[in-house]
Amino acid sequence: MTPEDRRALRDAFGTFMTGVTVVTTMDADGQPIGFTANSFSSVSLDPALLLVSIAKSSANYALFTAGKGFAINILSEGQKEVSNTFARPVADRFSTVRWQKGPHGAPVLDGVAAWFDCSLHQVVDAGDHAILIGHVQGFEASARAGLGYYRGSYFTPAQAGVALASGPAVVVSALIEQDGRVLLQDDGRGGLTLPTAQVGPKGANATLQWLIETAGVRAAPGFIYSVYEDVEARQQHIAFLCPSTGGNPAKGCFVDLAPGGLDDVTDPAMRVMLERLAEESRIGNYGIYFGNQNAGRVAPVSVKVEGTTP
Repeated sequence: MTPEDRRALRDAFGTFMTGVTVVTTMDADGQPIGFTANSFSSVSLDPALLLVSIAKSSANYALFTAGKGFAINILSEGQKEVSNTFARPVADRFSTVRWQKGPHGAPVLDGVAAWFDCSLHQVVDAGDHAILIGHVQGFEASARAGLGYYRGSYFTPAQAGVALASGPAVVVSALIEQDGRVLLQDDGRGGLTLPTAQVGPKGANATLQWLIETAGVRAAPGFIYSVYEDVEARQQHIAFLCPSTGGNPAKGCFVDLAPGGLDDVTDPAMRVMLERLAEESRIGNYGIYFGNQNAGRVAPVSVKVEGTTP
């Protein structure tokens, strides 16, 4: 398989939305170790089994495959920084989190949506990864919403739901992106705009799906890229980044995400958002904008996660 094929396969696997976990254990010296992974699944209720995969190239591979067990910590929506910490080569990952030993001895993190402390039931060789099957020895679940992962980026379902419900009027835009270009349409005022519509009675998801269908291209609803209030217009704008895999637009055309290609976008806030997308697409890291039409903040959401499905 060529590098291009592997990249395409990884992207295809990434269309399956998952949670985010931190997998932990103790090394031979009694020191905690762990890594971020989204390749987690339940396996059986009787006996109580679960699994997670780990890359053979991981520095943690030998310790986890030869240890007595491990814990799965399902991160909550407010723990993106915990995920980032355990996904990077940080010297002491556990110095920034609160934790305690679970009933079987693996580190259990505070503030997670749920945790499972497991004995190592089986290690299954699986190509460039190994599958760790754990026998659950203890677990605990909380009411916290879990942190999501989709197409290489985090998403926060509960927080997104709150954002969608606020404001007197909600307007949805579809950022349909393909090969460094974005779909723009005539705004009826001599300029260009994203496919945009006010949310109807069926909700934001239905409105977004309608925008994609009427655009006439193959695209998947993606994660929220920008949430901002237009105070003067009394509207809240929500833009979804929607990767496209082809097709000819029914109206409008794909325009290069480059300074010259965005000059005809008449809405200043939308033009700034597209300029940010152009820069983030170039470096491969994305963020979510929160604020109003004039000022706000960008929260980073994209990170390379160790132990993800290849």
